Amino acid sequence: MSEDETAKLWKVNRTIHELVKDRGYQVSDDEINMDLTTFRSHYANSGGSVDRNQLNFFTNSRENPTDQIFIFFSDEKSVGVKTMRKLLGILEEKSIMRGIIIFPGNMTPSARKVIAAMSQQYRLEEFSEADLLVNITHHTLVPRHEVLTVEQKKQLLEKYRLKETQLPRIQLADPVARYYGLRRGQVVKITRPSETSGRYASYRICF
Repeated sequence: MSEDETAKLWKVNRTIHELVKDRGYQVSDDEINMDLTTFRSHYANSGGSVDRNQLNFFTNSRENPTDQIFIFFSDEKSVGVKTMRKLLGILEEKSIMRGIIIFPGNMTPSARKVIAAMSQQYRLEEFSEADLLVNITHHTLVPRHEVLTVEQKKQLLEKYRLKETQLPRIQLADPVARYYGLRRGQVVKITRPSETSGRYASYRICF
């Protein structure tokens, strides 16, 4: 594994910890703030290669300890059904209902079908390493997004006397929607700087 590859995994590891933290799960700041030298000493073997399996971790929600998520790094260039079965086996063994798989290349259509087929039982998400090299929510052009709770969404609709269909939309496949793991029907509050009022908030519903 080249130094470039190790540096790439260091960035991916940092972004996925930030993502999980931003979704309300417990994450150590040490993992987020770890520099490349420390990452290498923790995860690289004597030959300098990082075993992606060592990067796997699970954690629980800060508000609901029974809500757990498992992050699974695959070293398979093209993730197939076999790898998805392996992930599902781990989730079943640990009794965890949510999983994110991260892979260096791509995912086969049949592996994606597994995600859809298991969606009633497991909430599975997938990201390529390229998706996570940079945390898109840190980009200066991306405004602050906050996911509303069910109660906050209800209050919003009542306050402005709106129906869900009247809200502007954000697509399920939008990179920010994927970062926060939005599901259909969830609403995000988007806060932008405004020249006149300091800050300006708008709302979008995921569809």
